[in-house]
Amino acid sequence: MDGIAVINKAAGMTSHDVVARVRRLVGQRRAGHAGTLDPTATGVLPVLLGQATRVAEYLSESGKAYRATIRFGVETTTYDSEGEITHEAPVHLALEDIERALPEFLGEQDQLPPVYSAIKRGGVPLYALARAGEAVEVTPRRIRIDELRIVRWAPPDLTLDVECGKGTYIRSLAHDLGQRLGPGAHLTGLIRTRSGPFTLSQAITLEELDAALTNGSWRDRLFATDEALLDWRAAILGQENSVRLRTGQRIHFAQRLTTEPPAESELIRAYSTDGHFLGIMRWSGADQSWRPHKTLAIGPEPDE
Repeated sequence: MDGIAVINKAAGMTSHDVVARVRRLVGQRRAGHAGTLDPTATGVLPVLLGQATRVAEYLSESGKAYRATIRFGVETTTYDSEGEITHEAPVHLALEDIERALPEFLGEQDQLPPVYSAIKRGGVPLYALARAGEAVEVTPRRIRIDELRIVRWAPPDLTLDVECGKGTYIRSLAHDLGQRLGPGAHLTGLIRTRSGPFTLSQAITLEELDAALTNGSWRDRLFATDEALLDWRAAILGQENSVRLRTGQRIHFAQRLTTEPPAESELIRAYSTDGHFLGIMRWSGADQSWRPHKTLAIGPEPDE
């Protein structure tokens, strides 16, 4: 079974728990997810099966969207409601105060992740070190926030829609916004509404996946591998070039894909003339050719 199951993760489960459950349900040992969600968070978690795991890195790097609930007046050790309270203060904020502050958090910036995070040091997650009482130092990471839109302000709670790039911690955003406005804040709820091209309306629960497998409708619930890459350009290969792709040889097209020349190291999707997804090619400006980057349609691959 190859493809992408877009799961609506329930609260209380780790992303690893979801992958393990999907693996058991579908009987596919080769599985992984694209973008970790905290156990308390819910929403879109793409689970890639079989050869679809080959595109996990591109889906993980794609943009994400969240609906976050931020409570002002309380700070915690974990920056969410799971941690111990470290600071409390009265909240005297007006909607206009928040509206003025939000633009400061847009664009590329350095963000300090929470100490209690899944980032690893020496192969050990920081949250495990912190819980063991070890001193944990975190370093800023470059992130990007594209949009912040206020959905509701019901003091002391703010509901915010966030569009951002990979690696953004919404818990850190909540904490930093609380610091900027004065009374402190922490995250009380988080829903991922989009991961790459996949939205919450397309996601299914684990129970719905189980039912689809039982009644035979699971194919309607599984996205094709190339669905994660549809914003890339594509090329259709004839029989000779299809063979060259499969055998790792460079490919030269008689005509350009479009009037726009390829960018250096650009990646494109490759298809056979019957529409079968063959894999990914990378442009090499040095020899003006497309090189096989990842070949997918080569039959079963060994388990990793």
